[in-house]
Amino acid sequence: MFKYLKESFARKKARRVTAKYPYEVNSFQLAKEGTVEFANWKNPLIPPKTITQAEINFFRRFATPGSFSIDVGANIGDTTVPMAIAVGKEGLTLGFEPNPMTYEILEANAGLNKGTAHIVPLRYAITEEEGEFFYSSSEASFGNGGVSASASEADTHGKFKLPEKVKGINLSKYLHENYKDYLPKLSLIKVDVEGHDKDVLRSISALIDQYKPTIIAECFSEATLDERFELYQIVADHDYTLYYFGDFDENTEIIQLSPHDMNRWKNFNFYAIPNTKK
Repeated sequence: MFKYLKESFARKKARRVTAKYPYEVNSFQLAKEGTVEFANWKNPLIPPKTITQAEINFFRRFATPGSFSIDVGANIGDTTVPMAIAVGKEGLTLGFEPNPMTYEILEANAGLNKGTAHIVPLRYAITEEEGEFFYSSSEASFGNGGVSASASEADTHGKFKLPEKVKGINLSKYLHENYKDYLPKLSLIKVDVEGHDKDVLRSISALIDQYKPTIIAECFSEATLDERFELYQIVADHDYTLYYFGDFDENTEIIQLSPHDMNRWKNFNFYAIPNTKK
């Protein structure tokens, strides 16, 4: 009972009081990769991450060894790390995360597993127009959140705001300026940005058309019916087929999506494959 009360108090405090939390490096023994390390954030609101072979195998369906993958909205690296291991040390994975609280843990994770992964952490939000943006969260410890162009719009992500703005960049422009040689190897783009997935995908439309990467994105719980249909159409218009999946696991349930399925679940992830690769 005492342990439960202590943990409950810690969670309530994390929701109301801004504080920095350390991380702890945990090791996982996998059948194929051997030892994999992950820096788990000690924020009481964030359950510890376990790296599994089944998750890495899931990403290997799309992110082939030696290829280029991108995680937009990387948070602490909970999907960035298995994506990067799937790509391997000969490939490259970029993790974009504007939130300084979670970026610090992402950066720690990028420094691990040097023999099996190559991660470059980047403290930017991905936006259609470059500039500086408000970052807000429903939690004082900033375990999640989103960017907004105005202070009033920022309230939609929660009442807690970072004291300093975060930088937003256009992904296509940034990649052509800094990673042009890697673009022909682009295999996977994962997007999870608190309801702005369609905006990010729209901003990289030319990139999708040219390189045809697999896309993984989230349909946000607060998205309206029109926004859900729009998200579907933005991806499908590139001649892609969309699939619901239950979890990042090689044995997960997979369902091919139609536009009307976008309101079937409140919050869910999907992946999309170009029809030329089916």
